[in-house]
Amino acid sequence: MPARFVYWMNVSIDGFVERDAGELGDVEGPEWMRIDEPLHREFNARAAAMTLSVEGRVVRDMMDPFWPDARADESMPAFMREYGEVWTDQPKVLVSRTRTSADHNTRVIGGDDAIAQLAVLREESEGDIGVGGPNLATQLLDAGLLDELLLYTHPAVLGAGRPLFDPPETGVRPPLLLDLLEQREYHNGVTLHRYQVLR
Repeated sequence: MPARFVYWMNVSIDGFVERDAGELGDVEGPEWMRIDEPLHREFNARAAAMTLSVEGRVVRDMMDPFWPDARADESMPAFMREYGEVWTDQPKVLVSRTRTSADHNTRVIGGDDAIAQLAVLREESEGDIGVGGPNLATQLLDAGLLDELLLYTHPAVLGAGRPLFDPPETGVRPPLLLDLLEQREYHNGVTLHRYQVLR
């Protein structure tokens, strides 16, 4: 059975992943996100269960070198050091037109056939593959390769910003139909909604 691409994202109640440009590039996250220790430990467990992760350059630049450095930084809380271990050790794929190499168990793919290369990776892998970033997730969605949404909804209405998926390059994207697989509530008001993408 092929692997599954899982788009994992923090999102506002009205469906935005960032209010101001560049928020996705800040490892601490914007003020509207409520990422505390219990929620971060949830992230740690979810990330550790992934077979590998696929990232675009913006997400990668946010993660590295922060998380590899965090592993041994005694000023960091234990749950952040733990995530640093998970992220650094996990196999990763960086999708980039400008980068040709990356450290920390990372394979780089790029060029005009990057999505086709990811399709092959999906067929040849097993388990869940975490997808980071709306640009990459949008391309996988439009190629019919996105399998699941793992959305952490924060109790904030942003009113504007970058949506969960980028607009289609031409025309109108048909509605995305989903089945709810899992739902959870956290003490800080964040809710998890995990959906299977229907085809």
